Amino acid sequence: MKYKRILLKLSGEAIGGADGVGLDEDVMKRYAFEIAQVVKKGVQVAIVIGGGNIFRGLAGTERGFDRVRGDQMGMLATVINSIGMSLSLRNEGVNAEVFTSTPMRPMAKYYMRDEVLDYMANGGVALIAGGTGNPFFTTDSASALRACELGADALLKGTKVDGVYNCDPKKHPDAVKYPALTFDKALDENLRVMDQTAFTLCKENNMPVIVFNAGNEGDLVRLIGGEQIGSIITN
Repeated sequence: MKYKRILLKLSGEAIGGADGVGLDEDVMKRYAFEIAQVVKKGVQVAIVIGGGNIFRGLAGTERGFDRVRGDQMGMLATVINSIGMSLSLRNEGVNAEVFTSTPMRPMAKYYMRDEVLDYMANGGVALIAGGTGNPFFTTDSASALRACELGADALLKGTKVDGVYNCDPKKHPDAVKYPALTFDKALDENLRVMDQTAFTLCKENNMPVIVFNAGNEGDLVRLIGGEQIGSIITN
């Protein structure tokens, strides 16, 4: 395996199925099966899931929500998603535990880096929920922070697109895919794969980001094995 320890970032919409809303049990089962194959090959896995399928704090401000409270609601949405995914992973025979950035016992364990590292080293999947625990930070930023903190070999961002393009390939048939690019290029061209805070964290800590289509069966396993899947962003 090319990567021994990864942080997998999934959007909330990804586990919401075709409509991107709520939790789609069939989709979670498919993701859990893919992740389980990786874990059974000896790869250490941490996962950060967004909460947009349930509530998006920033969108809430447009409807009159206080931004801080809205972001807190979004953090709770990520906990719901993570608990759901942990159950799907356990059904695949993999130990999975939810760790949150703020205390939430008995629903989840409080995130402590060394405890998470030990859990992963023993074959368990750590689902890290609640964002950074602070408003104004996205789950992209949380995933970048945790990837760097845990010493991951790469941050894998699973999306509904098979890599990074110069524009939205769903809207522009002539969009050009970048198999590899630098953080500077992504920032200069405002490609919006991740927010600038997340990009900066990864850039400053030499954390490679790989963008791939998490819905393509087998791609996660092939990517971990070293195949050129999706797009890789490095310094």
